[in-house]
Amino acid sequence: MKDGVVLDLTELPPNGLGPASLSWWGTLAFMLIEGTGFALSIVVYLYLMSLAPRWPLSSAPPDLLAGTTLTAFLVVSLVPNIFLARWARDKNLLKARIGLIVMSLLGIVPLILRAFEFPAMHIMWDQNAYGSIVWVMLGLHTTHILTDLVETLVLTCLMFSRHGDNPRRFGDVSDNAMYWNFVVATWLPMYACLYWVPRL
Repeated sequence: MKDGVVLDLTELPPNGLGPASLSWWGTLAFMLIEGTGFALSIVVYLYLMSLAPRWPLSSAPPDLLAGTTLTAFLVVSLVPNIFLARWARDKNLLKARIGLIVMSLLGIVPLILRAFEFPAMHIMWDQNAYGSIVWVMLGLHTTHILTDLVETLVLTCLMFSRHGDNPRRFGDVSDNAMYWNFVVATWLPMYACLYWVPRL
């Protein structure tokens, strides 16, 4: 009761989506922290390049096929991910289930492509500073792809269980879709650094 007015909160939903959800803010904070890590890896890469007489050190620039294929695939994967986020906001269980299956399959493909990408760098992680930072950047991004894939698989299982009707799960699916957008967005400047900066 405030100033003699009683506020009726019984019609409020037990949980919210997007900014109305605490998990959304937690996911956003996590992305800001991890984004700082990605940015620092790029700064270290550029700093090492500025100190080197030639770049890359003692190796050829990486082959473009694997990295470019991965980049194109990640960008295309945003389309079904956007639909999944929309279906989660609409609380459409059937479409959310289909979207989660699709995104689970699409989350496996980048890991397969990444297996071809490491050899395409033409350098091992312990060969020199260039090799170390390249492998750190690829390893960091691979870890985030794997993290999102595991979360997507867990959410897929939950949405096909008795927990699928819980409105809170739709918020989790929406947050997971936002995280995949982050994974794709962080790769684009890393791709430019790893594949195109050595060709300048």
